[in-house]
Amino acid sequence: MTRVLQISDTHLSPRKTHFEANWRPLRDWTVAQRADLVIHTGDVTVDGADSDDDMRASAALMDGLGVRYRAVPGNHDVGEVGNRHQPVNAERLERWRRYFECDRWYEDVAQWRLIGVDSMLFGDDSDEEARQLAWLESAMSSAGTRKLAWFMHRPLFLESPDEPDTGYWSVKPAPRARLLELVDRHRVALVSTGHLHKWRDATVNGCRYVWSASSGFLVGPDNQPEMPGEKRLGATVFEFEGREVAVTHHDVAGLSTFWIDDVIHEVYPPRRAA
Repeated sequence: MTRVLQISDTHLSPRKTHFEANWRPLRDWTVAQRADLVIHTGDVTVDGADSDDDMRASAALMDGLGVRYRAVPGNHDVGEVGNRHQPVNAERLERWRRYFECDRWYEDVAQWRLIGVDSMLFGDDSDEEARQLAWLESAMSSAGTRKLAWFMHRPLFLESPDEPDTGYWSVKPAPRARLLELVDRHRVALVSTGHLHKWRDATVNGCRYVWSASSGFLVGPDNQPEMPGEKRLGATVFEFEGREVAVTHHDVAGLSTFWIDDVIHEVYPPRRAA
């Protein structure tokens, strides 16, 4: 059996330490799990998109786990398509890669191929997005008989694959359609994401979609519309054995229930708030 942990949305910063207290219990729990691999699905930082200090300090904390890990970026790490203040661009991607090595990768465990994808490029219509899509096709085509799992930051959809644009919360309909075609054609078995600060485990059209909880904070109704899932802090454990996988949410002992609503104007000033 191969044990993989997913942590997400830690929102760490040496300058804005609002959620720093939740790193220590998460760190201790992660080390105690003795996992084969840890996957961080983005928003590692508060503002790594513009701050070397945030990126450097957060990478050092991840390295300090002493556990093998992979990470994919979130919008607070590299910016996002359509954000006029922090668009994803070459400079922001280079900063991420300088500290976290790569923004897309794959790992073979048991009879699975786990694929980390940079969801912040979806809909960019750039050469970088085209290169990632070609790489993704290759990573899946070369997997042989292994089952496929994607790990990324932003979910493909909230409730239905054919839902309209949900704005900040999920991938836009046009790039979503291209990605769902890949999911169907390559029979992707699992897509696990972060971003929403909620836990959910649902199967849609034969693919299992997991939303991993944040360990950093929860989001109240003033800053997040109604959507499925449970408002819980914690992490996700995957136990891969052969072609099967068991998925469980873990409430990490010692996490404090912070709400971004209480401090959003300090952590993410109005021009940057979602």
